[in-house]
Amino acid sequence: MSGDAYPVTPDGRYFVVRGRLWRRSNPGLPEVERAALVSALMAARRAVGVALRADDKASLAKARAEVDRAKVALGERGPVWWQDGAPDLNRHLVANTPYAGWMREQDKAP
Repeated sequence: MSGDAYPVTPDGRYFVVRGRLWRRSNPGLPEVERAALVSALMAARRAVGVALRADDKASLAKARAEVDRAKVALGERGPVWWQDGAPDLNRHLVANTPYAGWMREQDKAP
């Protein structure tokens, strides 16, 4: 999932998929570091698929932990990457957040 393919909140913190907010990667990460983390994330996601198909619970747990580590390092999970004290609304329904008005305007746009 890329925030570029979905509406992005005006502050750049979230993108919206099916009415739910998803935290974007930290825009302050150096490009080389971000690319390495995305590569690690994709490898971990592939490992999840392999473990699921093999019904290998130990490998699945390891692969899911690797996905989580990459997402935390990217800033998509764990501590927020912004510094203004705003709460983390990751996975909240946009209609139940301060972004609700903005989303209604997006829905009206041609």
